[in-house]
Amino acid sequence: MTCQTNSLFVLSVIMIYFGHFGKSLNLNQLEDDMQQLKADFEANRSTVADGGPIFTHKLTNWTERNEKRIILSQIVPMYLEILKKADTSKAHVRNLAEQLTTLSRSLTDGSNKMQDLMYLSKLQISDLKIQRKAVNEMYSVFQALQENSSSKKKRSQSLKKCRCI
Repeated sequence: MTCQTNSLFVLSVIMIYFGHFGKSLNLNQLEDDMQQLKADFEANRSTVADGGPIFTHKLTNWTERNEKRIILSQIVPMYLEILKKADTSKAHVRNLAEQLTTLSRSLTDGSNKMQDLMYLSKLQISDLKIQRKAVNEMYSVFQALQENSSSKKKRSQSLKKCRCI
């Protein structure tokens, strides 16, 4: 995939993920809007390919639906921020911003999950008080891990049963 198609790919993944194709979005219009936006930002320059893609390679690492919500909750606001810097008097900029704004409303839980991850990454695990609290909660974490692994086993067993019928 070339860098020229990265923005369209990411936006397409977002739209497909939320089922907006065929409902309120015209694919041809989206592609036209993206081409105009690329022209506005001179995104077809050869230097755009330097260093590889910034979003699309990250999307491939996140496979589960809830995982994708987390990463998309971080990507969509970045696109909205980029579009704020564009000429909003242009119809294609407004259309893309409107589509992304609509989608971002359904990503709020993913953003909350991302904040939880950031909170955990900032914990000072070397702090004795934090260690004590963590040890106190460890059994509950084991229980949550057990529940998670058993639910995955049940799903895979039911899938095997369905295939045999």
